[in-house]
Formats: sequence, structure tokens, C-alpha cells
Amino acid sequence: MLIAVVGPTAVGKSDLGVDVALAVGGEVINADSMQVYAGMDIGTAKLTEAERRGVPHHLLDVWDVRKTASVAEYQDLAEAVVADIERRGKIPVLVGGSGLYVRAALGDLEFPGTDEEIRERLEGELAAGGPGPLYARLRAADPAAAAAILPSNGRRIVRALEVIELSGRPFSATMPGYDPSIRAIQIGLRADRAELDRRIEARVDHMWAAGFEAEVRDLADRGLRDGKTASRALGYQQMLRYLDGDWSLEQARDETVRATRRFARRQESWFRRDPRVTWLAPDADLLERALSLIP
Repeated sequence: MLIAVVGPTAVGKSDLGVDVALAVGGEVINADSMQVYAGMDIGTAKLTEAERRGVPHHLLDVWDVRKTASVAEYQDLAEAVVADIERRGKIPVLVGGSGLYVRAALGDLEFPGTDEEIRERLEGELAAGGPGPLYARLRAADPAAAAAILPSNGRRIVRALEVIELSGRPFSATMPGYDPSIRAIQIGLRADRAELDRRIEARVDHMWAAGFEAEVRDLADRGLRDGKTASRALGYQQMLRYLDGDWSLEQARDETVRATRRFARRQESWFRRDPRVTWLAPDADLLERALSLIP
């Protein structure tokens, strides 16, 4: 059995994951796409050793900030960790709000091959003309895939076109369904809009007070700007704009709040589509209600 705690940012997933792991004899597996990066601690709200309360946490700090994220590579890592935890008689507790990473760890995703020549050509078109022309091409070739991808998401558009050209099949044919046979209990945390907005603003203020600027300066010295994925992370992208002299510190803070709220809406929309998730509100008897879902 695998337990997954999912939902939008700042809703309380990390703390509930530790509570559940302590109650069932489990170990936590990170499914946050930015907590996999070493040194990205304050801006991702990574739990400290004390906050983990003795519960082993896996797939934190495994990638350098210069590395481009790979969901397929994460899936391989997650499968190995799940197998190891189960072999030792423990229960894997997956915790995170990165939808593709959650689906990868659950075994929902299959990854078609890649072709560097096709990828480089498409990325060249993206750099030259932006995502618009490529998105129009995708919409003509595979309307279902286009409907599931934001028109501004150049990287996913390129990947979809690459798979279509490489395989001769629609990219949508490789997109995941919701297989009810997978042995996983998914617990979703969802707060009302006003409460979640308040939590997000409080989190960003805590980041600023906890030394986030110094963290980003240090990571910048270690190559953060060279990381195609890490440099775009919420908060880090905005703080880099401040360090580069484009924004004031207050602007970077305000833009981080706005961008995080928009991201939380997208997370909610993503997880709401999965009928296997049981939703709970983060109130006083949350742990009791979460444990009642576990046989």
C-alpha cells in the first residue's frame, strides 16, 4: 500500500505527511519538483530535520540546481525508494503538490523515447518564434493534447510535438488516465480560497524573514541561473530579478505572492480531476480523519 498526501502549496501537506508516517510506521517520499534540488530549502518550505520528527525523508536534495528536471528520472528514483521501503516492512507516504511527480510515483505514467535531433530543432523554433506557432501546430495535430497543455508552456509543447513526430501517434495517447487498480490511498488537502491566499502570503513573508535572499545569492554563486528548471522556481525566479536589478525587493515579494497564488489554483485544478483523491480540510481533527481513510 502507498499513501499519497497531495494538494496545493501552503495547505499543510508536509506536516500531515509526517503525522501520517508516524501513525502508520511509514517513511516520506518527496513529490515536490523543487525540493529535489539541493540547497533550495527556504523557498520550497523544505522541512528541517527537527520538523521531520525522526521520520526518514527520501528524494530531497538529490539534484544540483544546474540540472534540468526529468520526470522519467524521478519515476525511476521513486520506484526504487518505494520498493526499498516496502522491503523493510514500512509504508511509503508520498507527499507533494507536483502533479506529474505524484502521477509518476504512482506508476500512472509511461515515457516515450526521445530524439535529440528532433528536440533540438523544435527548441530552436521555440527560441526563434515563441510557443505560439508550435502550439498552433500541436492543436492541429492533436487537439486533445493541446487542450491539456497551456499555450505558454513551451517545454511541454515541444515534448508533445517530439513524441508525435518520433512515434507517429498522438501525444494524448501517452497521457495518463486514472487507473483505479493502483494500490494507493490519495488524501487531498484543500482550504477555501481566502484561507489559502492568507497561508501563501504568510509563507512568502516567512521566506523573506528567514534569509531567503541570502539563500538565493548562495545558489546563484553555485550556478542557479544556469538551471533551466530550478531558476524558474517560485520565489527564486523573482528573487533573481531583484538580484539582477530589475525589481525592488518589495516587487519581488509581491510578484512571488501573486505567482504562488496562480500556481496553487493550477494545482487544485490538476488534482481535482483525479477521482481517486479524497479531499479533507486542514482543521483540528485532520489527522484523525486522514487515518480513517487508511485500512
